[in-house]
Amino acid sequence: MPSHPQSVQSDSESLLPNDHRRLGQELDLFTFSDLVGSGLPLWTPRGTLIRNLLDDYVWQLRKQHGFERVEIPHITKKDLYEKSGHWDKFKDELFRITTREGHEFAMKPMNCPHHTQIYARKPWSYRELPQRYANTTMCYRDEQSGELNGLARVRAITQDDAHIFCRRSQIEEEILKVWEIVGVFYATFGFTELKVRFSRHDPERFEQYLGTKEIWKDAEDQIDRILKQKGVNYIDGLGEAALYGPKIDFMATDSLGREWQVATIQLDLNLPERFELVCVNEKGEKERIAMIHCAIMGSLERFMSVLIEHYAGAFPVWLAPVQAVVLPIGEGHRAFAEEITEMLRANNIRVEIDADDASLGKRIRTAKIQKVPYLIIIGDKEVEAQSVTIEQREVGSLGIQTVEQTLAIINTAIISKD
Repeated sequence: MPSHPQSVQSDSESLLPNDHRRLGQELDLFTFSDLVGSGLPLWTPRGTLIRNLLDDYVWQLRKQHGFERVEIPHITKKDLYEKSGHWDKFKDELFRITTREGHEFAMKPMNCPHHTQIYARKPWSYRELPQRYANTTMCYRDEQSGELNGLARVRAITQDDAHIFCRRSQIEEEILKVWEIVGVFYATFGFTELKVRFSRHDPERFEQYLGTKEIWKDAEDQIDRILKQKGVNYIDGLGEAALYGPKIDFMATDSLGREWQVATIQLDLNLPERFELVCVNEKGEKERIAMIHCAIMGSLERFMSVLIEHYAGAFPVWLAPVQAVVLPIGEGHRAFAEEITEMLRANNIRVEIDADDASLGKRIRTAKIQKVPYLIIIGDKEVEAQSVTIEQREVGSLGIQTVEQTLAIINTAIISKD
């Protein structure tokens, strides 16, 4: 594995040009600090803006399918993980805390047991299901220092996590809804040919999993039926199942030809058993429910590392921290440049003005290094015509445009997510 993330600060010259650790510094997206600790990234305003835009986009897609936001604490008594079965398997990977009352607590390495307790807060009628909870929140895992790798492997992991609590008869419909979200989200970034892996348990190592063989057969048969209905050719992921159930894992190929495991949908019939999660059915009887785990980005840090390298830092306009830079050629053009800048900001364009004393050529080079999508240049002829000269990152000069045309060009790129 690549070296400890602290070395990023001093060894960036040895990294490849598209390496996310190098680009993260050049574009001022994130940093690491010895005082904070290894594997604990700190996000700058620009990096935070991209994270929030990505999370907002996932939420927009989820909201259309009936998800509701929830929030949970970052620590828990170990009792929760003992009941879920995670303690025995993951206790050595947890950051553990002991309080003065003698109770042992841990920083949460996952969110699903917390979400079971939100569902368990009250009785539910079958008419109220599915319940769909979405929660973007940080988890903590005590990874070995030698395995840390920029954003790709960290100790503080932001998960865009969601859990669906539904009846068995609703499993197929709910999984297909999440599948639709996955397809729309990844197509936005050019990942249109997602491969699918059916991650099953390994019957030769059954002691590694929760539950009974009957529960696992039931869950895997249901996933198999859904995959056949979709008509997809899938990779057989023997032994790749989660602790509690089988998964549909999605694999994306980036612009460099590398394959990444990205989104996941997991069918869990075990945690509802362990936490006795039920609804009241049409007969007035308690009916055991199912639980579906679904993460679109998975680890936001890891997805950011993939995205930075996929675009080589040249984010599409809607994601770019700075969408346009206004460049007055000389001091006499500054007043009009400031007027244009304020007008763009008033129209929700993320714009900066660079009126530094450096030459126009140097300022243009700086903006291009920062991979800004649009350069807006203002000189004598632009002031006289009350227009601007606009240059687009991939295309080059678009010539002189009116203010209204400039707005339309940028807004069209934003709306189309180009």
